[in-house]
Amino acid sequence: MATFAGIDIAKHTFDLALEPQQKIHQFDNDAQGIRQCARLLQKLDPQLIVMEPTGGYETNLQIHLQQAALPVAVVNARRIREFARADGKLAKTDTIDAQVMARFAEKMRPPAQQPLDAHSRKLKACVARRHQLVHMRAAEVNRTEHATDPFIKQSIRAVLKMLDKQIDKLEQQIQKLVQTVETLRHKAEKLRSVPAVGATTAALLVTELPELGQLNRKKIAALVGVAPINRDSGNYRGKRMTGAGRKDLRARLFMPTLCAIRSNPVIRDFYQRLCNNGKTKMTALIAAMRKLLTILNTMLKKNESWNPKIA
Repeated sequence: MATFAGIDIAKHTFDLALEPQQKIHQFDNDAQGIRQCARLLQKLDPQLIVMEPTGGYETNLQIHLQQAALPVAVVNARRIREFARADGKLAKTDTIDAQVMARFAEKMRPPAQQPLDAHSRKLKACVARRHQLVHMRAAEVNRTEHATDPFIKQSIRAVLKMLDKQIDKLEQQIQKLVQTVETLRHKAEKLRSVPAVGATTAALLVTELPELGQLNRKKIAALVGVAPINRDSGNYRGKRMTGAGRKDLRARLFMPTLCAIRSNPVIRDFYQRLCNNGKTKMTALIAAMRKLLTILNTMLKKNESWNPKIA
């Protein structure tokens, strides 16, 4: 009988639930607890282990389990919660959440993630850190609009100078890490051949979207959350909406898409055509993002550089 596991992770502890055995184990979220959990799971040989992203508390456990050749899927918390409601589980505790994740693993069978090596983890961390600093910089820039005191203005300028320096260092480190690995360097070079796709965007895509070039256009759009979703029932035809998918990645693709609308003739013409046909600017922007993404996906799949005919 196949075993499925769900793990609910907190700062100091984590709960492990097993299906169909309906057993619960709790471990300390430290090196010893992680080793104990890994040894137990290696004995049980589960078909799949499901956990949620918890802001980094899951990282060490995920890495250790993957290094032990155990199949781990980190699933969006919203999917788990909606599954729980559908299963009639309205209460929410650490134990219940672990049981829900185990049942989710058994019933839904999400694909296990490929383990990241140390180099890939470092690259991913650098990209995430750059994103954090860019947000911090934007917040400081916004504060300059309301700063009237000369001392406060000087303080903001000093912080902006420091943030610019750190962002520059991170961008240099990201490029260095990308250039170190042949496959990543090759992908990044192909992506950078597209007008409006710079080094930072290319690094983001090869880090946060490794599936690019491996899936068809519909699946890659759905993965990022830019595929329109039908909402029809009987004679009713609802408005098509996008969403779900990798929200953080989608948010970070907004600026590259805006750049593409200005400097990439294929994306610009596509965007203008939608606007001229009565689509709202936001709808046209999301559609332009989807088109840019599918073009990039096709390029990597065919191992080709930018060619307007691909679009």
